[in-house]
Amino acid sequence: MKVKGSKIALLYTGGTIGMIKSEKTGALRAFNFDLLLQKIPELKLLEHEIETFTFDTPIDSSNIDILDYTRIAAQIEAIYDDYDAFVLLHGSDTMSYTASVLSFMFENLTKPIILTGSQLPIGDLRTDAKENLITSIQLAGLKKDGKSVIREVGLYFEYKLYRGNRTTKLNTDHFQAFSSINYPYLAESAVHLKVNFSALKKINYSQDLIVHKQLDPNILVLKMYPALQQTTFEHMFATPNLKAVVLETFGSGNSKTDEWYLKTLEQAIESGIHVINVTQCKGGSVEMGKYETSQALLEMGVINGKDITTESALGKLMYLLPKNLQKEVLKTVFETSLRGEMSSN
Repeated sequence: MKVKGSKIALLYTGGTIGMIKSEKTGALRAFNFDLLLQKIPELKLLEHEIETFTFDTPIDSSNIDILDYTRIAAQIEAIYDDYDAFVLLHGSDTMSYTASVLSFMFENLTKPIILTGSQLPIGDLRTDAKENLITSIQLAGLKKDGKSVIREVGLYFEYKLYRGNRTTKLNTDHFQAFSSINYPYLAESAVHLKVNFSALKKINYSQDLIVHKQLDPNILVLKMYPALQQTTFEHMFATPNLKAVVLETFGSGNSKTDEWYLKTLEQAIESGIHVINVTQCKGGSVEMGKYETSQALLEMGVINGKDITTESALGKLMYLLPKNLQKEVLKTVFETSLRGEMSSN
């Protein structure tokens, strides 16, 4: 594998990684990424050609929305043929959401799009920003037989590169903020870079890149909890223009069996609302019908989210809903792995 000679686009959308403290006030302000090599001279050792792009106004990741997803995708699409790889600097709070939706927006991707960020600003003495940024660029630049080794949307944080649509942020205090419990890491940074080739997405180079920039936000995430009341549940399903609900259930897909609960779900499905069953557990999979408490969901046509994350379920729905698929077709497509976001079984 070669780790030099790649032309890499570094895109800064916002987030802690791009912040430095003012010497006068101590307040955080956005870093000028045109001066990146001055702040991180180690990047010169990678021998890559790195060009930086920044949003005019950096976005706190808590404020990111569908318009921003479209902006990011459009910017990468516009320069896709000019670069070998793309590293996207992003706030960590919603990084898994962005990585997930981008994985669906980019169909037939043959180059890496790697998201990274940090828990501490780039100017802090103990920052994790330098390692995350340097290694993300190094992984993005990896080539074998003239082609990129990583050819999917990844998320790099604290020595691990994960498939982006398999990740969840688990910790606000530790540098190891993310995990991918249901899928192995794609690469690990140690004394040497170790690539888990068996976990990488298989690519068909005969198909052209398609960028899907039409997304639909009319989705509700509803987390089950023991004291959920009928009026609350019914009110949520009465949300105007609602098209889909990601239902975070207990354990392997279990939920209430009260008559009002099942009736509300059944009526919603009959009215055209797509209901996805995902487990609120961080690891494991939905297995509808394994217990009586999920048998009714199976029978009424609730969509099986299997081991997909909530973040990825949202991204997949945003991507699928604009296609106006028939109910049964969308169910079949959702239950099929499109970008490696869920296990096949």
